[in-house]
Amino acid sequence: MSAREKLYKYAVRQQGMFTTKQAEAAGYQRNNHPYHVSKGNWIREMRGIYRLPMFPQDDEDAQLVLWHLWARNRDEQPQGVYSHDTALRIYDLSDLMPAKLHMTVSKEFRRFNAIPDILILWRGSLNASDIRPTRGFDVTTPLKTLLDVARAKHLEEALIWQAVQEASERGLISSNDEKKIRSAFYDE
Repeated sequence: MSAREKLYKYAVRQQGMFTTKQAEAAGYQRNNHPYHVSKGNWIREMRGIYRLPMFPQDDEDAQLVLWHLWARNRDEQPQGVYSHDTALRIYDLSDLMPAKLHMTVSKEFRRFNAIPDILILWRGSLNASDIRPTRGFDVTTPLKTLLDVARAKHLEEALIWQAVQEASERGLISSNDEKKIRSAFYDE
């Protein structure tokens, strides 16, 4: 398999995007990256993240993948999981239209550059059972999302209960889950 085919395999899983390390793993030399950008083979989205031009850039999922890739560590391990308001939007729970992207990262998460204004980072621990991979990025499960917004109490109460009702009606949570969410909202 050629380097181009290997790179495409990474990109197709990530809405057309890939990291510098993924390009190198596919077989591209680091010193050739500027060449591919200048020839229009790749589009530089931000430092260390590129996109193949055949993939649209205005897609909402593409933006989610971009920041998910941004939150990877040096070993290419994902460090950020979309949560809270953004996860509600991804699941289409409630009428909420957040202006910023909410992401949960570990307490040890560090970036040398300033956190971009588009991101709100929540620090905490997530179990593997709290995370759902989807469309090139990770998001907290519906139950974890609803527990997080109930505990954070940063949204209007009506939006939280609208999201809970919609999740219940769509079978994303059980009646026992609803009780856990109510307990998290009222007891903590």
